[in-house]
Amino acid sequence: MLYDVIIIGAGAAGLSAAIYAGRYRMKILVLGKDFGGAAATAGKIENYPGFSSIDGYELMNLMKKQTEELGVEFLDQEVNRIKQQNQSFEVSVNEIKYQAKTIIFALGTERRRLGLLNEKELTGRGVHYCITCDGPVYTGKTIAIVGGGDASVKGVVLAAEYGKKIFLIVRDKEIMAEPINLEQMQKLGDKVEVLLETEVKEIIGKDKLEKAILSKEYNGSKELIIDGLFIEIGALPNVELAKSLGVELDERGYIKVDNMMKTNISGVFAAGDTVNHFGRFKQIITAAALGSVAATSAYEYLKQSSLK
Repeated sequence: MLYDVIIIGAGAAGLSAAIYAGRYRMKILVLGKDFGGAAATAGKIENYPGFSSIDGYELMNLMKKQTEELGVEFLDQEVNRIKQQNQSFEVSVNEIKYQAKTIIFALGTERRRLGLLNEKELTGRGVHYCITCDGPVYTGKTIAIVGGGDASVKGVVLAAEYGKKIFLIVRDKEIMAEPINLEQMQKLGDKVEVLLETEVKEIIGKDKLEKAILSKEYNGSKELIIDGLFIEIGALPNVELAKSLGVELDERGYIKVDNMMKTNISGVFAAGDTVNHFGRFKQIITAAALGSVAATSAYEYLKQSSLK
């Protein structure tokens, strides 16, 4: 089957693009193994217009329901390959091939790692990257969170619902987070300790995480005994698939797009956290906005070409 557009990625940008493309009565397929993207694991969302507070996964489900009402098709699978064929694109998923007139890349980002020895081996055994997903495992235990931005501060607030003691390990001299998030963390009192100008230099454990070695002493020792370590130090754009097609990236590794989300390849668009818009300001609302622009551009491209 030949689709008008295949949207690769099912997060806020991809779902928003699907809603707009659906309203344009385009034939759409959304491909993505991680439904909801980063938004789905963000926990409580308090800055999305129309909702004073809503769980990220619930918000993504509402978006998906809206797309399904518009006849959008979904496939919960990872794309293996993509290539251009004359005036269309061939997308391979487990050796099954799908054809599309246009492509929208909306793959978002992947969590950044500390790059420590044992980090990979201890992932899932004390080292984690999603407090919403894995926080409940550490009910009544000691948790450390690495990071100095909004994600880490919100993580502390969520982790405090489970853990008995929470450490926030910040590399810089101060925490760079929204005042409202800092206020929520400060209300937790002595349950939370913030270690400024401190880094995790090593993680120790055989079958599971046992302790972290810090760059400076805490209570007379560089060893911090913890049960769980959550890493919230940002993310890297997921661009390998786009690169394989020849899509141009900027100096920071993000997909280069113009104001209408067009890439350097005709018929290929991109949106969300993976593009070079809004600098480091990556939010659900900005991803959704860019998704709507990408869908509109794809629709206008088809209208103006001989492909419609």
